[in-house]
Amino acid sequence: MRLASLGAVAALVGLGFTAPAQAAAVIPGVDEIVSSPNIRQIANVPKTGAFAPESALNSDLAFQGKYAYAGNYNGFTVYDVSNPAAPQAITQLVCPGGQNDLSIYGNLLFTATDSVRNNDSCSSVAVPNSEPETVPRWEGIRIWDISDPRNPQYVKSVHTTCGSHTLTLVPGKGKEKKKAVYVYVSSYNTSSSSLPNCALPHDKISIVKVPLKKPAEAAIAATPVLFEDGGFPGDSNSTATSGCHDITAYPEKDLAAGACMGDGVLFDISNPVAPKVVTTVRDAENFAFWHSATFNNNATKIVFTDELGGGGGATCNPTIGPDKGADAVYDIKGKGKKAKLVFQSYFKIPRENASTENCVAHNGSLIPVPGRDIIVQAWYQGGISVWDFTDSKKPKEIAYWERGPLSNERLIVGGAWSAYWYNGHIYSNDIQKGFDVLKIDDRRLGKAAKKKSWQINPQTQTSYSKW
Repeated sequence: MRLASLGAVAALVGLGFTAPAQAAAVIPGVDEIVSSPNIRQIANVPKTGAFAPESALNSDLAFQGKYAYAGNYNGFTVYDVSNPAAPQAITQLVCPGGQNDLSIYGNLLFTATDSVRNNDSCSSVAVPNSEPETVPRWEGIRIWDISDPRNPQYVKSVHTTCGSHTLTLVPGKGKEKKKAVYVYVSSYNTSSSSLPNCALPHDKISIVKVPLKKPAEAAIAATPVLFEDGGFPGDSNSTATSGCHDITAYPEKDLAAGACMGDGVLFDISNPVAPKVVTTVRDAENFAFWHSATFNNNATKIVFTDELGGGGGATCNPTIGPDKGADAVYDIKGKGKKAKLVFQSYFKIPRENASTENCVAHNGSLIPVPGRDIIVQAWYQGGISVWDFTDSKKPKEIAYWERGPLSNERLIVGGAWSAYWYNGHIYSNDIQKGFDVLKIDDRRLGKAAKKKSWQINPQTQTSYSKW
């Protein structure tokens, strides 16, 4: 590390020291690791086999017990993380299909396919859009039985319009709570041309009902149109709304937050098969693409992310500035149908990245610190940032960790796709470098380091208020 040694700053960290931002002009060397003094890497498992190529991007994470499930464009890996300092890959399942965004419910694993395939099998091949519409096509979600994490079994696929870029789980309500789970399938079309299986307008989501005892009977239960007015029409700065990129559900609050391309959305999900738009917000000046969302624990705030440049551009630099490609913190004012989203502030990592580094706000989760709003978040090659938004108007970073660029010669898409808190550690799936485990030592996190098995799917939030 370039900063002072851990021993020299340990006392400051224990007192709640906030590490200074790295000087804007100082960019780490290729593969060099830099961080604030209160966070460190304790493990890395490189990509291997079919997941090793540069084109095989690591993606999202989900957790269950002592296992972490890590998506990759070519399938998924299961890690035993019972010893966070020495995670072991116990299964690598090859099944190509877009992002393979994933979530877990009980013994079921759900993966998202946003790549047009010639069938739903793991031996399928991609079908170019140029192929005639008569050519068989499939994209949507796959369901797996993970009763034995070392040997996942393919149960069922469900075809959905425009595929499944991401997916979100919402448990059934009332009598259905133990009988079914619903899968909110987010997908979109950024093209004005006619695409097979994804014609415009696409102002809806697909909702798949999965009977827990008979998951092979999973089927589409509803395809509600969310934007009857067509949503944001788009302009020179912001993407038009034609579906949602990601939805984060908070079932115990009957709420969901949608990042829907040109719109930030608050939903009422008291009826899981009929989500209702409560209110929407737009930011045509600074938000290019509403990408994801995270509630605070009390569901009084939402952090929305903007994926400027589609995640493939160098946007963490003085030319782009501090507001574009940033997070936006909104307070939820009012209750029920009268609730509104009120903008409070932007947050962007206070470090400059190289022109060969893709860097923008990406996936993160809360750290369970009662009484405070603290989030850990991935920023692609901007690394991993831990920041506090307890004061909505004055968010501040309290820790960071990052690698230097993958190359000084060309931009290689890489960096932390997702960074989540689980069982006292930060787990990250790096697009190129593999599976990372970090440990943060900061007294502001209180008892969070001792919290066990809190959140399985970051896109299906659960409360830690009673902890």
